[in-house]
Amino acid sequence: MIFFLYALILLVLSAIPVLLIGRNLAAFKTASQQSVGEPPGISVLIPARNEAAGIRDTCRRVLENAYPSFELIVLDDHSTDQTASLVKQMQAEDSRVRLESSQPLPEGWNGKQFACWQLSQLARHDLLLFLDADVKVEADCLHRIAAEMHRAEVSLLSGFPAQRTETLPEQMLIPMMYYVLLGYLPFDQMRGSTRPEFGAGCGQMFLADRESYFQCGGHQGIRSSRHDGIKLPRCFREAGLKTDLFDASDIAEVRMYVGFSEVVNGVMKNATEGIANAKLIWIFSVLLLGGCVLPVFSLAHAIYYGWWHSGWWKMLAVALLAVASLNSFIGGWRIIRRFCRPKWVWVLQPISVLWFVCLQWLAFFREKLGVRPVAWRGRVN
Repeated sequence: MIFFLYALILLVLSAIPVLLIGRNLAAFKTASQQSVGEPPGISVLIPARNEAAGIRDTCRRVLENAYPSFELIVLDDHSTDQTASLVKQMQAEDSRVRLESSQPLPEGWNGKQFACWQLSQLARHDLLLFLDADVKVEADCLHRIAAEMHRAEVSLLSGFPAQRTETLPEQMLIPMMYYVLLGYLPFDQMRGSTRPEFGAGCGQMFLADRESYFQCGGHQGIRSSRHDGIKLPRCFREAGLKTDLFDASDIAEVRMYVGFSEVVNGVMKNATEGIANAKLIWIFSVLLLGGCVLPVFSLAHAIYYGWWHSGWWKMLAVALLAVASLNSFIGGWRIIRRFCRPKWVWVLQPISVLWFVCLQWLAFFREKLGVRPVAWRGRVN
């Protein structure tokens, strides 16, 4: 009987992300293509620290937009490479480009949040588009994202660019961003309320209404955070303002991390403000391991030891474990099929989830032991 109950619990846990992913994928749509009557001005704001390798291409892609009224401001955040000089050349070529230099980082501020806060003070337009320096946008991006903001009627809108992955660690861990988002955040609850716990987004692309941004404090309200993807939407929601997100894979692309070291450090640097904290790590460990890892390993154990020879309860338990194991792959398969390449990586879904959970626990223990935070772009804040 105990084996049957165990298998039933795993079946329920495995069904949760499958059902939510099915519902959320239908709601996670691309940006509207409808025209906006009088397009509002947009300030495209890019914090850049040591981005010489790609900053010129990023700016060029923004400038290819035929949007009627926008400016592009790049804040050089104490770069030690050629970032500033490359943007300065573009400024001389196009009046829409403006290069600014960051002030010294104040005590208690995270570097990216301080850069974005300075950019917001420099912006001239009513819509503020915060864009990571490695995000490459399409020529209709500004039109589409402004139209989506108008359609959604929210104060903060976050787009999830297409994630370009080239190495196996990237292909295994990057899709976990979508798996956790779509598998455990009920979009109907997120859109039907301003409750902070339902706030979510992608720090690579945020469009904010200027007035609402300053009303809630914007990046100043999350000054010490390293995880603006979660913290900024919650800051807006705490002020009673609506936020939303959308699939930006057809208007923007990014390679978030390159190779094993970057993808591991990238997952860990935001972990304690996401899942790897005392409030959530136990819950998500049960949900993720119970829903995607234990069913597969338990089914293998049951088959190896021939549970079906031990009575009806164990035979039924094996059947439940088989369905739960199938569920373990279905969610990952649907995510990979829509968002990621190569498609075959879905067969590694249980291993990807196990690796992801292990990194969350590693980040959790590092924080508890007071280990120096993972450095990013040459600094820990």
